[in-house]
Amino acid sequence: MTSRIPRDSRLRLVRPRSLAAAPRAVNQRPSRRPAPRPPEGTPARSELARMARSELAGAARVARWADSALGPGRGGATADGKATLSDATAEQAARDLGLTTAQVRADWDTARLAGLVEVHGGRARPGWRLRAWHRDDSAVLRGWVALFDAWSLAFPEPDGHAPAAVAEVVSAMPQVLSFLQLSAGPVPVPQLLDLLEQRVTELRTERCEIPYGPQPEPVAPQPDDAPLEPLLDWALRALASVGALTYGDGQATLTPLGSWAVWVKLEQICVAAQSPAGNIEQSAEAMLRGCAQLRPNAARAEYRAWLAARPVGSAVAELLGAARGEDALLRGLAFEALRVVGAPAEHDVRAVLEEPTLRPYALLWLAEHDGVDPEDAHEVLTREEATWLWVDTAAAVADHGDAPLLVRHLESAVQPTVPALLEEVRAVGHPRTVQVLVALAAAHPDPALAKAVRRAAFQVHTGAG
Repeated sequence: MTSRIPRDSRLRLVRPRSLAAAPRAVNQRPSRRPAPRPPEGTPARSELARMARSELAGAARVARWADSALGPGRGGATADGKATLSDATAEQAARDLGLTTAQVRADWDTARLAGLVEVHGGRARPGWRLRAWHRDDSAVLRGWVALFDAWSLAFPEPDGHAPAAVAEVVSAMPQVLSFLQLSAGPVPVPQLLDLLEQRVTELRTERCEIPYGPQPEPVAPQPDDAPLEPLLDWALRALASVGALTYGDGQATLTPLGSWAVWVKLEQICVAAQSPAGNIEQSAEAMLRGCAQLRPNAARAEYRAWLAARPVGSAVAELLGAARGEDALLRGLAFEALRVVGAPAEHDVRAVLEEPTLRPYALLWLAEHDGVDPEDAHEVLTREEATWLWVDTAAAVADHGDAPLLVRHLESAVQPTVPALLEEVRAVGHPRTVQVLVALAAAHPDPALAKAVRRAAFQVHTGAG
């Protein structure tokens, strides 16, 4: 009588993919809130993408030139051989493209802000949006929204103003833009100035702190506070330079792109505010738990709204803190949220590469950030790292998913056979190994395979060879 325990049970492998993708499917339920529709009169998405391509045409042209002239193996066009916009590079681009060096530099800066060019460690390379420029309207629109978000960097601020005053105007402009969006037409600049002054006053009041202890005699308010008119003029010109509005004849009007972008951002905030847990005001851990029930698109909208309400540095630190906890599902979701953060999180993500618990997630994040296709990002992991991540993801599924999902997770293992998987899982030393194997044995419908998995769990638990 032959044993029913498989000696070489072949796994039916699925298409290789990032092992971090498995937590995305855990407990996903249909979003309670139907997809909102943009205001009446908003152009179709394809038309908005056409407008965005037109606005970013110069930036895309310079980015493609840099990809061709400065890319690896193409004989760099700069004296130092780096893909950076040195004086020599700018002059070469100007000659090749029939532009002035000032135009080249302006388009280069726009390309960086829109994510068409990414700079890593002093070197520039094409962003994924440039690769998808002609085939992916969403990538184009995300690039333009990234430029819209960075409007204050796209146009030089006027001289002679305190940095604090500039920062106040930048912080107040979302309310001004919301008013423009609701007005759905031209608004006189004096009306916008009045709104800006009110919002800046509110910001100063919110920031006001009363120190403890005896205080000196109050100082009378200074009547010569810097006027806000020049800074409003700068903000409107900057927003006009990125294509968000038109500005002239004493009035401003949002363009269709600008109106759509403001609506999108308002919707992101509303999604978070209407979530059962009030995610926008929650800690990173509570926010991630609230997002665990959502579909990926809805979860990303929550991440964006949560991030928009916090300084980037503290938000990234809080997400990584949540990732260090014991819940493997939160670990995967935290790195999904960090994908929404993008480039500003790179330094902090690199800093956790020495932490075994976070290293596989960080490696996948960095690979995708560097332009590797998410389907192929798993190739940056060693066999041991991939196995550790498989166990960590299985722990998330065991804690938050269901039995069929755990059985399907078996197919994502890099090992070609069950015995090979069990051997490497035992060797990798994940703290949840026993619980994962016990859960898998209980869930799997094949008695022989379940018995082999239970034996492996017992051996890990007892330390047997």
